Amino acid sequence: MAKRRMFSMDIVDTDLFLEMPSTSQLLYFHLSMRADDDGFVSSPKKIMKFVGAADDDLKLLLAKDFIIPFDNGVCVIKHWKIHNYIKADRYHETIYKDEKARLSEDSNKIYSMDTKCIQDVSRVVPEVRLGKVRLGKVSKEKFKKPQRQEFEEYCKEIEFDCKYESFYDYYQAKDWMIGKNRMKNWQAAVRTWKRREPKSEQKTSDVHVDNCLKFGGLSD
Repeated sequence: MAKRRMFSMDIVDTDLFLEMPSTSQLLYFHLSMRADDDGFVSSPKKIMKFVGAADDDLKLLLAKDFIIPFDNGVCVIKHWKIHNYIKADRYHETIYKDEKARLSEDSNKIYSMDTKCIQDVSRVVPEVRLGKVRLGKVSKEKFKKPQRQEFEEYCKEIEFDCKYESFYDYYQAKDWMIGKNRMKNWQAAVRTWKRREPKSEQKTSDVHVDNCLKFGGLSD
């Protein structure tokens, strides 16, 4: 088995990934480091306990579709082939051939599986109460473009001076995509713009607009 693992910024630099708790992100990296050459992880629960992650962290990775579970407790990294390309002379096929046969790949080499194949997810992750992590909204909430009033109110709330037109026109031109993914939460995108704004003593609105345009968008 190849010993080196890589991670694509196309996945780990998205809002969907960065909005997860740091413990969930850490667990994802550890699962990926211990995956075999096809991205299969034989003992995700053991790794979870070893790195000090909680059940919620593993369940969040499942809910946000970063890993795919099987009923025997094995899981696979969904974007494995975006992260890693392993040369033929170093590649060793997974021992989980039956599970691999149940997967398909799209044009970007992203794994997917018919939900009918997932018979018992509870064997991968025990049923737990998630507290403040509202997983239902990850997949069910339909994205809505921000209206001027709510945008300006939110910017005021987080103390960020950015013009509505600059933000709206930028993402409208990108069809509201962030990298290869459809935007799911415009508030998170605004926070990303704020985090990437250079620290400066200049306070004029024009300076903030320029900073937004320069640092706001995640490149495709």
